[in-house]
Amino acid sequence: MFEIFGNMDSYEEINNAAEGMKNEGDTENLRKLAEENGIDEAFVELYLNGDMEKLCDVAIAAMGKIDIEAAELKPVEIMNDWTEYIKTLCSDNEEFACAVRNRKKSLVGCIGSILAWSFKAKYDVNKDIVKAAGIKTASVSMGIPGMGTAKKLIREYYLGKGGASR
Repeated sequence: MFEIFGNMDSYEEINNAAEGMKNEGDTENLRKLAEENGIDEAFVELYLNGDMEKLCDVAIAAMGKIDIEAAELKPVEIMNDWTEYIKTLCSDNEEFACAVRNRKKSLVGCIGSILAWSFKAKYDVNKDIVKAAGIKTASVSMGIPGMGTAKKLIREYYLGKGGASR
């Protein structure tokens, strides 16, 4: 992940690199840059043909980063739901998309922050529910956040405490 060009901090950084490569006629590395950053080949073609002024905008760059990170992480079930929510925020909110592109932030770090919350917030499951589940353990505890809490934790991770952006 990000082995050739590194984890770029912004969509502007990606576009500056792409512009230099385009000006030099280095389409091979431009394609590698796009692939490494999760930018679809269709955007590369539009950019090279002059149909797009820039290779990507902030949303494309942020969602591309999430796609690359998710391909390595392979989130399932609720973690995949969280990943899709992050991508939705990227397409809806420029401030959030910029925060996602920050090289100090990652999908692993975000999900890790939710997991840390989960361990701190775990609670004992009602013994009748445990019994109905066919579990014979003396007690069961869990701490999976509801979607509202998960959304708040995601915004806080990427935007800082308070997660100001919606």
